[in-house]
Amino acid sequence: MTVTLADGWTATVTDAPLTVAPRFEGTRLRVTPALDKAERERFLLDTFGSGAHLWDTPDEVRFDPATRSLAGVEFQLPAESAGPADSARVPAAPAVRPGGLRADEARDFRLEQCGVLCRTPGDGVLTALRDLDVLDEPLDARIGIAPDVALLVQHGEVVGWSLTDPARHLTTPFTAPDPAPPSPATRRLLSACLDLITEPLIEDVEDREPAALARLHATDQALRTQTEDRRRADALLALLANLMEDYGA
Repeated sequence: MTVTLADGWTATVTDAPLTVAPRFEGTRLRVTPALDKAERERFLLDTFGSGAHLWDTPDEVRFDPATRSLAGVEFQLPAESAGPADSARVPAAPAVRPGGLRADEARDFRLEQCGVLCRTPGDGVLTALRDLDVLDEPLDARIGIAPDVALLVQHGEVVGWSLTDPARHLTTPFTAPDPAPPSPATRRLLSACLDLITEPLIEDVEDREPAALARLHATDQALRTQTEDRRRADALLALLANLMEDYGA
C-alpha cells in the first residue's frame, strides 16, 4: 500500500512499526528516540522528512536516510475540539494494523498540523483530523506506526492520527511515562485539562469568563493536591502553567 502524506510526497507501508514508546506531553505527541533537546537536534540533523523551520511548525515525520524507513514522529495536538456529535462520527473501522513507512524518495516535505481534535467519552482515544470533512466518508486503513499510535488513511492520503489511552502515555518532555497505570483521578483531570486548552473553552478563559476561570483554578488545585500518580499530575500542571500565569491571578 502506498500513502500520500503531503504535497504529492508518498511512502510505502511496511511491516515494521516503530518500537519506541509514545510520549504524550499534553500539547504534542512524540515517538522518537531523543531523550533531551541535544539528542532531538541530532535526530533532526540525521534524518529527513517534515520538520519545523524558524516560525513554521508543521507536524514532524522523520525518516532514516540510509533505509528511508520511518524513524520517528512528532504531532501537535489540534487547538480545536470537535463537538460530541462530530466526535461520535469517527468510524470504528477498519481496525488498526501494525505497520511502518518507507519513503519512496529521500527528500524533505511539509506536513500540515491537523485542524480538529475528536475525543471519545473519558478521552480513551484522541483522534486528530485534517478537518471534519474526513468524517463524511469511510477510512481506508489505520496504520499502527507505534504502540497505541495510528495514522488514518482515506483515499490513499494520511488524513489524521490517533492515540489510544493518552493518560497512560502522559509525561513531561523527554521523560519516559510512568510504567504504572494512570489513576482514575489522573484520567478525569486529563479530560479537564484538555477541555481548558482547546476551543471553545479556552476562548472563555482568554476572555476571563468567571465560570471558565473557576474551572481553571479548580483543576490546577486538584492537580496540586493529588497525592497519587504524581509524575502524571506534574505533567498536567505543566500543561496548565501558561494559562495559570496569564489568567490565574
